[in-house]
Amino acid sequence: MNDARPKRYSASGYDLSPLAPIVYERRIKDLTPEERRVLLASGTETPFCGGLLHEHAAGTFVCRLCALPLFRSEDKFDSGTGWPSFIRPFDPEHITRLEDSSHGMRRTEIRCARCAAHLGHVFPDGPPPTRERHCVNSVSLRFLPGAGRMADEELDA
Repeated sequence: MNDARPKRYSASGYDLSPLAPIVYERRIKDLTPEERRVLLASGTETPFCGGLLHEHAAGTFVCRLCALPLFRSEDKFDSGTGWPSFIRPFDPEHITRLEDSSHGMRRTEIRCARCAAHLGHVFPDGPPPTRERHCVNSVSLRFLPGAGRMADEELDA
């Protein structure tokens, strides 16, 4: 079946159109319980335990579900919080910001703009030049070394 909805592209040229329901269901089918809790139910992984916290190679951090590029390695910094932290997104259009008043505080939740997977939160206490700290769960990301781009068939493998 062909999706007749017009595609929407970011300024950096990436498709931001929602995943087709059959593709989305296939991608979430094999998630672990922890990945489901974080990505689909806005959970938070335990600090200092994420697999990408100490990833320092050159590359791109992409959405775990849809492979949309979210952050560049050169924008990653050690915030001391226990989660991978970035000063800016790959492209501002790739991140959706939502008000989050859970847990008795006001925060800004960040989600993937393409598939709505929960990424983490953004705070106004980061380093220059943005002064933002995108605090992201490792299970929300995949790391692609170098300048690689993940193909859809690689995600579904």
